[in-house]
Amino acid sequence: MDLRREWKAFWTEEDGVGVIEVVLILVVLIGLVIIFKKQINELLTNVFKEINKQSKEVY
Repeated sequence: MDLRREWKAFWTEEDGVGVIEVVLILVVLIGLVIIFKKQINELLTNVFKEINKQSKEVY
């Protein structure tokens, strides 16, 4: 009887659900970064070029 109660408690416990959700979100984000790597790289390159250009105007 005690084993059944422990087994039922194990299946109804939801502490691990949050961890699974976080892992799935990370997998999706990493996948998006891999898919859009080229576009992200170009965007960051353009942003830093613009920052350098405007910082030279200040000096």
